[in-house]
Amino acid sequence: MWLRRAAVTLVAGLLTTLSPPVAVADPELQAAVNAPKGPAPIWLVADLVSGRILGAKDAYGQHAPASTIKPLLAMVVMDQVNPDSAIRATQANTDVECTCVGIKPGAVYTARQLLDALLMVSGNDAANALADMLGGYQVAIQKMNAKAAQIGAVATRAGSPSGLDGPGWETTTTAHDLGMIYRTALNYPLFGQIIHQQTAQFPNGAGGFKTIASHDPLLLNGYPGFIGGKTGYTNLAQETYVAMAQRDGKRLIAVMMYGSDDLWDQGRALLDWGFSQS
Repeated sequence: MWLRRAAVTLVAGLLTTLSPPVAVADPELQAAVNAPKGPAPIWLVADLVSGRILGAKDAYGQHAPASTIKPLLAMVVMDQVNPDSAIRATQANTDVECTCVGIKPGAVYTARQLLDALLMVSGNDAANALADMLGGYQVAIQKMNAKAAQIGAVATRAGSPSGLDGPGWETTTTAHDLGMIYRTALNYPLFGQIIHQQTAQFPNGAGGFKTIASHDPLLLNGYPGFIGGKTGYTNLAQETYVAMAQRDGKRLIAVMMYGSDDLWDQGRALLDWGFSQS
C-alpha cells in the first residue's frame, strides 16, 4: 500500500493495487530536494503503472479537493449507468453554484453527454443530473464513498457529487487518495477517452448542439504525451489540479492541492521532473 509520510519523501513502494493491496516493508526514503516547487504546497508524483511514489509533500494530509473529486462520481456512473441512458433535467439540477455546462430544465441528456460535461468543463449542474441517475443526491454521495472505500481511498469522504463544499457538507481527501482514484479511473476506457478529448458536442437545450471544450491547458497546449487531468477550485480547497502523461514507456500522475495560484506550470514542471527520474 502507499505509505503514510507527512514530509517530502521519495518512497520505493507500491500503490494499493486494484486487487489485494501489496505491502511494502522498510521502504527506502530520501528527501525530494530537487523536486520543483510551485503554488501548491501539497503535491504528489507517482508512476501510474507500478504505483511507485517518486516524490510527495503532505501526501496524507486531508484537504478539500474541489472538482478534482469528480472522477469518483464518474466511476460510479460508469459502473451503474449505461452511457446511452437518458434523463430529463430538472430545475433542481441547475440550482447549483457554477462552473456549469448550461443544462436546461426539461431538456434530455444522456449519461455520456453528462460525463463529457462533468469531466471536460467541470459542470456542477451535470454532476447533479448524474446524481439523479444514480438515485438522487444523497444516494450518489453514499455510492461515491462506497466506491472510494472499495478502491482503498480510505481517507476520502465526499460531501457532494460535484466537489462543492460548505459547512457541514465538506468533501475531504488526500493527494495520495486522489492518485488512487485517478489510477483506478484510467481502467475505464470511457474515462480515458473523455479526459483526452479537446471538444465534444453537447445539447443546447433548444433541439440542437453546442461545442464544449476542455478546461485543461496542458491538454489544449499539447504537453507531450498528455493523457488528461482535472482542475478544481473552491474557497476551501483553493486551486487543485491532477495531471497525467505518458512518455518513453512511463505513465505518471501529478497531484496538487491547496494552490495559491494557477497550477498549470507546476503540473508541467512536476511531470517533467518525474520523467527525469530513473
